[in-house]
Amino acid sequence: MRDDAIYLDYAATTPLDPRVLEAMMPYLTEKFGNPNSIHAFGREARKAVDEVREKIAVLLNCRPSELVFTSGGTESDNLALRGVAMAYRRKGNHIVTTAIEHHAVLHTCRALQDEGFEVTYLPVDEHGLVAPEQVAEAVTDRTILVSIMHANNEIGTIEPLADIVRAVKEKRPDVLVHTDAVQTVGHIPVDVEALGVDLLSFAAHKFYGPKGVGGLFVRRGVKLVPQLTGGGQERNRRSGTENVAGIVGMAKALEIAVAEMPTEIPRLQALRDELIEGVLAQIPDSRLNGHPTQRLPHNANFSFLGVEGEALLLQLDLHGIAASSGSACTSGSLEPSHVLLALGLSHEWALGSLRLTLGRFTTRQHIERVLAVLPPIIEKLRALTSPMAL
Repeated sequence: MRDDAIYLDYAATTPLDPRVLEAMMPYLTEKFGNPNSIHAFGREARKAVDEVREKIAVLLNCRPSELVFTSGGTESDNLALRGVAMAYRRKGNHIVTTAIEHHAVLHTCRALQDEGFEVTYLPVDEHGLVAPEQVAEAVTDRTILVSIMHANNEIGTIEPLADIVRAVKEKRPDVLVHTDAVQTVGHIPVDVEALGVDLLSFAAHKFYGPKGVGGLFVRRGVKLVPQLTGGGQERNRRSGTENVAGIVGMAKALEIAVAEMPTEIPRLQALRDELIEGVLAQIPDSRLNGHPTQRLPHNANFSFLGVEGEALLLQLDLHGIAASSGSACTSGSLEPSHVLLALGLSHEWALGSLRLTLGRFTTRQHIERVLAVLPPIIEKLRALTSPMAL
């Protein structure tokens, strides 16, 4: 890797904060006990899990008993959707979601359709927003679950989630609402009571914690059929020996992220806006994707006419700049983003997408370098694909 490499793919994953690693190390070495064992080693590990469960509960404003630890965001989404669907199947078989959800939600919904469930995929406007009244209108007497992401992982648009929950509950108080908050927990304030959701998914590696650990908030009283069976851990909601070091690291990472939000959010917003203004001013036939203001503080998603996203990423990588064209889960795909198509972009515009996401170690010098490198790369790629060059 180049010494001057610039990482601008924080939405895909974040580096492990050294303070998080320090908190994890004892549980990777001498404090190695299984938290389900009754001897001193096990009790020590159980104490750590219980303490950090309480810490995360305070940060999300929920009860410790309402948290289920998982292997990450994908499992949390799957557990929420499949767990609720199976638990309430006798009550109804209808699920409402949007066309721009992460594949962890969309693919799970499609699998549930194969099992006899009905799913409504709501459209969004040109900025990626879904209207609360639109969601409520889709709710029927057979609806058991609504799943709307808190913020989109590709374009950064933040949905009016609290308003959506209110609209749904006003129509059908018994309908459960889940949100994929993988892109918001640790980046903007997330309060489950303020949002009003019944289930909320999050993942540690998105906020400088370790990979392979995440969580699902499940409001007290919500039924959930476990998708992993075995020892009955996590109050019989998710079997498997707890990832003690990972859970400890996740709690420490979230604690740091929440504490630093008051300074980090405005810092990232300023750098993001500088990047957006520079790109749109310097590169013709470019556009910003997502809501212009109601977006994550660290997300900038662009489309460039006449450019293929994959070629653009390769050129940026040659210049030591790491970026993406959308979700890391679909990188390598030559198909245009389902999110951008849902915004109404043409196939040609959607293929030329670039997601630049900033983070804790992004500096103004990094932004300046991108603004110096990106315009000539776009010009070069357009020249190679123009009719005169063929």
